[in-house]
Amino acid sequence: MKISTTTLLVSALLMTGAAFAETEATTPEAIARQALMKSFGGAAKTLGGMASGEVAYDAAAAEAAKQVLVAGAATIEAKFTAKVEDAGSKAKPEIWTGWEAFLGKAKALGDAAGALDVASAESIGGGMGGVGGACKACHTDFRLAD
Repeated sequence: MKISTTTLLVSALLMTGAAFAETEATTPEAIARQALMKSFGGAAKTLGGMASGEVAYDAAAAEAAKQVLVAGAATIEAKFTAKVEDAGSKAKPEIWTGWEAFLGKAKALGDAAGALDVASAESIGGGMGGVGGACKACHTDFRLAD
């Protein structure tokens, strides 16, 4: 089986999410942000598994995962409005000094997730590059490295 670029990108994002999950936040704001990122990772894992053929395609599960991404992206601004210091957070201070750019990247995730066609495993694979690219762009600029 040939491994696609989308599969590799989704796998890299899932590994990033696993590393992210190892850090323990202590403030309610940071805990809520981490929960949001974990939900994105779970949705990406579901969709990526279907796209790669590792998981059987399930229309209801695909739609539910897509909605996690769409709804979650819509909450990013509210989740990050309060700048709260937390040693367990991977949020860079550039989120708040580059607020408009950060919100632009959140919107890009929402747009990519909203455009994701979950009608088949193949169509999911075709759209996951946009979702993964939006995640990567934001993490590159606004997430601390492990």
